[in-house]
Amino acid sequence: MKKKKVISCILAAALAAGGQQVWAATTHYNDSSATGGSAEWNAYVEGWNSLANDYTHVSITPGAADSQLNFAWYTEGAAATPVVYFGTDAGNLKPFTGSSGSVDTELTGGKAYSFSYVTVTGLEENTTYYYSVNKNGVITQPEMYRTGSFENVNILYVGDPQIGASKGQPQGEGKLAADSGAANTAARNDGFAWDRTLDIAIAQHPDLNFVISAGDQVNKTGKPKEEEYAAYLSASALKNLSVATTIGNHDSLNPDYAYHFNNPNPTGLGATQAGGDYYYTYGSGLFIVLNTNNYNVAEHEQSIKKAVENFPDAVWRVVTIHQDIYGSGLDHSDTDGMILRTQLTPVFDRYDIDVVLQGHDHTYSRSKILYGDGQTHNAYEFRLNGAGDDYDWDNAYNTGSGEKIPLYPGAEDAAGTAALEQFTGDNHCYTIESSGGNSVTNPKGTLYMTANSASGSKYYELISSQQDYIANRSQNWLPSYSVINMTPSDFKITTYQITDDGKVETIDNTFTIHKTVSGR
Repeated sequence: MKKKKVISCILAAALAAGGQQVWAATTHYNDSSATGGSAEWNAYVEGWNSLANDYTHVSITPGAADSQLNFAWYTEGAAATPVVYFGTDAGNLKPFTGSSGSVDTELTGGKAYSFSYVTVTGLEENTTYYYSVNKNGVITQPEMYRTGSFENVNILYVGDPQIGASKGQPQGEGKLAADSGAANTAARNDGFAWDRTLDIAIAQHPDLNFVISAGDQVNKTGKPKEEEYAAYLSASALKNLSVATTIGNHDSLNPDYAYHFNNPNPTGLGATQAGGDYYYTYGSGLFIVLNTNNYNVAEHEQSIKKAVENFPDAVWRVVTIHQDIYGSGLDHSDTDGMILRTQLTPVFDRYDIDVVLQGHDHTYSRSKILYGDGQTHNAYEFRLNGAGDDYDWDNAYNTGSGEKIPLYPGAEDAAGTAALEQFTGDNHCYTIESSGGNSVTNPKGTLYMTANSASGSKYYELISSQQDYIANRSQNWLPSYSVINMTPSDFKITTYQITDDGKVETIDNTFTIHKTVSGR
C-alpha cells in the first residue's frame, strides 16, 4: 500500500506543533538477509540476476471448477505455442491447447514477449498429476501437481506479498532499492521472503488445495515491474500450487497482471487496465473476486449476481476484495479502506455473502459478524491523480454530489475537517450481529477478514482505538497467513505468524461458521 499521513489526535497535535507529518508505514519489515538461513539467502542473491531477468515463470490459477486448472506464462518473441502437457503419467502427457497474445513491450524494456493461456480439464480429487509447458518449442521438464479432497478443502489465504515494497529499508550497509531489473534489491529481499513464507506454510499444512491472495502481488504502481512479477512467480511452491489472485491498487494500472494470470470466468465488469471481476467454484464454495480499484459497485453487483445465478446451491459464498472495508490498520481502515463500505455492505447482504477476504491494511484483523443498518447512505469513490499513474489517495469523492472530501485536511481547514467527519459518520453503516466467541451457527451477516503481509515487505500500525466491529486483531511485525478449512457444514479459519527463526505460531483462535440447514 502507500505511505500516508495519519489522521488522529497525534496528527492534530503534530500539525499544531509545526506541521510535522506522521506516517502510517513503520520501520518494521522482514529483512531476508537476517531471517533467511545464510546459505539459502546467499544462494538467492547469487541467482538473483538470472531470476530477475527471467519473465517466463509459469502461473497456475484455479479453473472455473475444481475439475479445471488454468495456466499462463510468457515466452520470448512475437509468437507462442500455447500448449500444456498434462496427465497422471509423466512420460505420457496429454496436450491441451489454448490461446496467446502479445505483451506490451513498454513493460518489458522493449523486448518482445508473448503470453499463453491454457485451461486443463478433467481433474479428479486426491490425484497426482504432472505438467509441462511449451516455451518457444522447448518442452519444460515435468512438474508435479496434486489435487486434494473436493469435499474437505484447505485453502491458504494471504495478503499483500507486494514484492518490492521494502524499498528504502536498510540492509547491510546500504538501503534496498526499487530500480529496474536486478537492481531492484527490494524485490530480491521480498521475493525471498515470499518464497520462505510459502515453504513454511506448506510444510505445516501439506494438504492445501490452493491459495487465495487478497491483492498487491507487486509494488510498482503504473510502472514496468517484470522483475517483481518474476520474484513473485518464481517461488518454488507455486510450481505445485494454484493461486487465485486479487487485483490490488499496486496491480491495477498496467495490463501486466492480466498477462500473468489466466483467471476463470472473467465477467468483463469492474475492470481497470489489469482486468476485472471473476469467479470460480471449488468443493462446496463459490468464490467471487472483485477488482475494487474500480469503484463502480453496480458492475460488481452484476458480477456477484451472475456468479450466484450460475451456482445458486453453493453452500459457501466467499468474496475476495483488496481494500479492507472493515479493517483495523492505520490509517487505511478509517480512510481509503472504507471508501466502498456504504455501497458494498448492502450488496453483500442482498446476496447472502458468508465471508469477505481482504488485504490492503498490512495488519491482521477479524471482524464480528456484520450486516447493514438498512439506512440510505452516500456513495464514495477515488479518482486517478493528474498523471493517471496512481490514485489520488488524499481525496475521496461523493459520487452523487461530486464533492471532494480531503482525507487529510490541515489543522486550519474547517470545511475539510467537517466533510471528513461527515464521511466517517456516514460509514457507520453496519449492524453487529455477534460480539464474541469462536463460532457462530447459521448467522445472518458476514465475516470480514483482513490479512497482514505474507512477505513482510511492509507493515502498518494498528489504529489506536479498536473499532467496535473488530473481534480480534494483531500486529507483531511478522509475516502471517491463514488456513481455511471448508466442508459442506463448516467454514473454519486459523491465522498464524512466522517468527524470525522460522517457527509457526497461532495469533488467533480458530473461528468457525457452522451451517445446520441445507440449501440457502
